[in-house]
Amino acid sequence: MVTKAEGILLKRTNFRETSLLVSFFTKEFGKISGIIKGVRKDPKKIASNLSLCSLNDIHFYRSRNSDIDLISQCDLRKDYSFIAKDIRKLALASYVLEFTDTVMPLHDKNSKIFDLLLDCLNSIESTDPEKILYLFQIKTLTLSGFKPHLDTCISCGEELKQEANFSIYLGGLVCQKCKAKDRNSASVLKGTINSIIF
Repeated sequence: MVTKAEGILLKRTNFRETSLLVSFFTKEFGKISGIIKGVRKDPKKIASNLSLCSLNDIHFYRSRNSDIDLISQCDLRKDYSFIAKDIRKLALASYVLEFTDTVMPLHDKNSKIFDLLLDCLNSIESTDPEKILYLFQIKTLTLSGFKPHLDTCISCGEELKQEANFSIYLGGLVCQKCKAKDRNSASVLKGTINSIIF
């Protein structure tokens, strides 16, 4: 039986000579992995350009024996081609997709994270990309049941001032003294994070 879903393309990989392996994050079923047979030989086989970030209506057959479904149809609903024109935005969008693909298990439905991912992609065009990245990570982790530590510095326990750094590696906010423990942490306003989450 054919199953229909609305999905954001997270990842695509060439498979054998003519096919693609893809991951979509869908509103109805969470993350799904699938194969689109023969599409590299005949790109007109489906109506989507299968670009990363694209929003698609997909039709697929659920596999009973594996985690890889057979995708029979993919119709483009929205293309985020503007992202590919800016290297910073492309890097951010690629990271957001990879983060979602890594954090979300297969078939774990979460419509709030789907909506959050769509909002994030729509916001990349007009908002400061770095702020979007860290707020997306915090909110995704919270909605997944892994709420980051936001009340005090996760490293030393000190009460946070107006500015703090968010560390995905440490799992929360760090004070200015401890920010060197994660060189990839980014400066964010504590009040902004709290207002978005709560």
